[in-house]
Amino acid sequence: MKIIGIGGTNGSGKGVIAQFLVDTYGFYYASATEMFNFELKKRGLPTDRKHKSELSAEWRRQYGMSAIVDRGYEHYAANPDKYKGLVVESLRHPGEADRIHELGGTVVWADADPKVRYERIQKNAAARGRAVEDDKTYQEFLDDEKREMTPEGDGATLNMSAVKERADVTVFNNGSDLVEFEQKIEKALDLTA
Repeated sequence: MKIIGIGGTNGSGKGVIAQFLVDTYGFYYASATEMFNFELKKRGLPTDRKHKSELSAEWRRQYGMSAIVDRGYEHYAANPDKYKGLVVESLRHPGEADRIHELGGTVVWADADPKVRYERIQKNAAARGRAVEDDKTYQEFLDDEKREMTPEGDGATLNMSAVKERADVTVFNNGSDLVEFEQKIEKALDLTA
């Protein structure tokens, strides 16, 4: 079984990588965004970046720094014969990256030029169901990223720069050719062997 954790900047293609692993290789997809959206809706709260960030810190304080990975692993472990592996997306805290490594997995960091990512997000916001959340200026986009990359608060808050430092593989996604990006993923993760 392969375990892959994906971190990266907003709009870099993290979800594309995860979905590719599901569709092509039969992985179980544990999406932190889906976990947070489910819980926030249950609580009657907005599913914006601010509330997701607060909830993720709450879960880390309550369940440990690898709560997101652990939840994904639990769901995978309930039906291990059904899947070829586990992909957890998106890692936003070093405890999550460390847990992927403890499980014998690989941490992937996805990135792209900020302008490319911003344009991608603006273009796809409605299709992703995030039109309101992603309606921001380029400067606001950069400010959000800076805030998520550098910890603010206690040790349970977002620290994506520490995830980047722990990555085993970095994949750049500046282009628009999906097949080319998928080939890059296969090569970087040695999936064709």
